[in-house]
Amino acid sequence: MAFIKEESEDLKIEETFTVKQEDLQEQTDLTEESEGSKEEEHHVKIEDKTHLQTDGILKRRDKNRFTCTQCGKSFGGNGNLKIHMIIHTGKKPFTCTQCGKSFSQSSHLNDHMMIHTGEKPFTCTQCGKSFIRLSLLNQHMMIHTGEKPFTCTQCGKSFRQSSYLNEHMMIHTGEKPFTCTQCWKSFSRSSDLNLHMRIHTGEKPFTCTQCGKSFSCSSLNKHMRIHTGEKPFTCTQCGKSFSCSSYLNQHMRIHTGEKPFTCTKCGKSFNCSSHLNRHMRNHTGEKLFTCTQCGKSFRQPSLLYLHMISHNGEKPTASVWDEFQQLLRP
Repeated sequence: MAFIKEESEDLKIEETFTVKQEDLQEQTDLTEESEGSKEEEHHVKIEDKTHLQTDGILKRRDKNRFTCTQCGKSFGGNGNLKIHMIIHTGKKPFTCTQCGKSFSQSSHLNDHMMIHTGEKPFTCTQCGKSFIRLSLLNQHMMIHTGEKPFTCTQCGKSFRQSSYLNEHMMIHTGEKPFTCTQCWKSFSRSSDLNLHMRIHTGEKPFTCTQCGKSFSCSSLNKHMRIHTGEKPFTCTQCGKSFSCSSYLNQHMRIHTGEKPFTCTKCGKSFNCSSHLNRHMRNHTGEKLFTCTQCGKSFRQPSLLYLHMISHNGEKPTASVWDEFQQLLRP
């Protein structure tokens, strides 16, 4: 009986050992499986991360692939490309209900509507002047700060806006991308072309309330200062005042010695474009200004004006002469 009991205990020990060994093996297998799973998960994460990085590059590349087939310009999104394409199609789907003017973008229509409502929500804290757009206020603030972050690499002249720099660069390059379809005269700015087109159409939408004189461009404000005598633009060097900012800018070149307008025939330089244009007629012999009384022609409008006086014997008054001189300026 003792032998049977001892054998039974041995069987229990062996069974227990076997179970524990199996448990241990199972635990080891589970551990290895877990580690294998973790390793596999780790590889998956790396692979996923690699895919994400690759996808990100591809997405960035895809974004850069939104290219205009008309002019080759690229955009960061398909929506921007669609907006750009309207320039080529000439489509203007957004129309003002007040005056019927149409626009290619809804944001441009919203800005335009403020002309009718008079709304100018963005106000300068320095001088109280208000604007319809925040970007216009930011540009205006540079007048007070004197900041001119955009500098010409050719001559070092600085500007408040990149668009002004781009326009200035055309002086150096001679580029004039905007061409009149009537006479093929070219311009460096689209706004100059639009003004020029009124010569052909005869349109003069701006009328002086004082004397009834009409103008083809917004020089009505400049003209009004003849009646009021206002000269709000003052030279900081000598104190001389002017009725418009362009006269002041031209005058400042006397102090700086800047002569950015150069004759391509003889190399002579001038401080304003009108002087260069007048000089160029010496080379071409062109006489654009003709007397309607006798048909005599002149190279300069001022000479024609003086000649016209000889027909009626009148001397020009100071105010008339000043007005004429101001109209001659660019």
